[in-house]
Amino acid sequence: MPVSFPFENIYAKLPSQCFEPVQPTPVSEPELIKFNESLADTLNIETTDVTESELAAIFSGNAAPDNAIPLAMAYSGHQFGNLNPQLGDGRAILLGDLYDKNSQLRDVQLKGAGRTPFSRGGDGRSPLGPALREYILCEAMFALGVPTTRALALVRSGETVIRQQREPGAVFTRVAASHIRVGTFQYFALRRDHDALRALADHVINRHYREVKNTSEESEKKYLNLFKKITENQAKLIAKWMNLGFIHGVMNTDNMTVSGETIDYGPCAFIDSFNRKKVFSSIDQQGRYAYINQPAIGQWNLTRLAEAMLPLFMMDTESAHSSSDGVEATAQNKTAQKQTAEKQAIEDATQVLNDYAHIHQRAWETGMAAKLGFSEVQEGDRQRFEALTDLLDETRVDYTLFFRRLSSCVASDGDLSQVLDLLNAPEARSSAPLLQQLKEWIQDWQGALAERESLSSAQQRMNQSNPAIIPRNHQVQRAISAAESGDYEVFEKLLSAVTRPYEDNPEHQEFKQPPEPAEQVLRTFCGT
Repeated sequence: MPVSFPFENIYAKLPSQCFEPVQPTPVSEPELIKFNESLADTLNIETTDVTESELAAIFSGNAAPDNAIPLAMAYSGHQFGNLNPQLGDGRAILLGDLYDKNSQLRDVQLKGAGRTPFSRGGDGRSPLGPALREYILCEAMFALGVPTTRALALVRSGETVIRQQREPGAVFTRVAASHIRVGTFQYFALRRDHDALRALADHVINRHYREVKNTSEESEKKYLNLFKKITENQAKLIAKWMNLGFIHGVMNTDNMTVSGETIDYGPCAFIDSFNRKKVFSSIDQQGRYAYINQPAIGQWNLTRLAEAMLPLFMMDTESAHSSSDGVEATAQNKTAQKQTAEKQAIEDATQVLNDYAHIHQRAWETGMAAKLGFSEVQEGDRQRFEALTDLLDETRVDYTLFFRRLSSCVASDGDLSQVLDLLNAPEARSSAPLLQQLKEWIQDWQGALAERESLSSAQQRMNQSNPAIIPRNHQVQRAISAAESGDYEVFEKLLSAVTRPYEDNPEHQEFKQPPEPAEQVLRTFCGT
């Protein structure tokens, strides 16, 4: 029987300027590399008695489902701070959206399925390497508890794409709560298409933030409340990245979702030896998207969203005034009312943006508290957390291994040797003063834990917050290199390990190790 997709195609019902209809371009020899059966089941996608070749045809774009309405989404974006007024899906095609088993709407999108009206001269294809990287990274992030897009399928196309060199091609199937971005709002704001802007905002409320829709107050500022929710989700998302040592790499406004999911795993990576200024993207020459800059860039992106949503905020204010006045405004007063509404809208949005820093800081501190075994954040903890990150930055110890090994040292008589051994790693910086500072910090932390927590509960909390395994860059590169030669066993083993990140499985021991100097991957590429 054919694959059954219960598509609703709700995004396709938005105004036509939100997208362009497009059909995937068939590939020559589709070969199924991986299909996420458990995710398909969650999405109510029926694949009983479907062969691998049939799955390969569907997820390469060679055989689109009967009830799909394929389209490329329109959006703009600030790329490294520079505005591009028209981007859009240049190599991605949304097959449709559907409700999962939790009655949540989900997008199913093909990446690398051929040219679209937004391709801007590109081939619309994807190399195998970036597609495989995204599969590994997004599934790892899901297992780590980070809001993220998901991987449904990976198909080798049987064709070659040319980037830095000739590479095997692939089509990646991505699932998201939605693919609506900050740049999607920018697209309509730049064109002063306020009707489409409002339709998009109402769609986002219905799809992601029904609590905003359900307000009973007619004068409630609906669109401002939507912006508050988006801001809160972005602040918390980036805090999770920071707690795990994750660097997104390209936080352009077209790569930031309004749903609060991590999207577009291009030149991203997890930090090995800790360095606040670490950059992985090959094109980020100025360090705009370095690890330490991510929270501020999140706020910068949200400021661009506020600018795009300003007409909606003004609608909120004008609606509130008209409902409270109960009198139709005269022509003479309309200009004054508009000026008042704009001023109030800017003030309201500015307050939300100011709140972002506090929301992010609280979320980061809560995450750090759990990583260090504390059940809550108390007075003095911020200084403790910041002192530790200062020490990690100075010593350049392995970020993931440090926290995981520290969980064995909750008691004051715990063996510190494995933690202190990290100072002997090739990338670490070791000196007598730094060693003494680290020992003193650990002693202070142990004392605070003993006063505030059950040590067994603290250790359990740490092991549930600090992964034993992350998708280390050199391991991902090994999987890519093997897959390009037709060997997918390394990919399968790595995927198995990173999707169980908090387990101490002896079979996955090799994936816990940081890279040797010769194994380090210092730059990653987006693959577009």
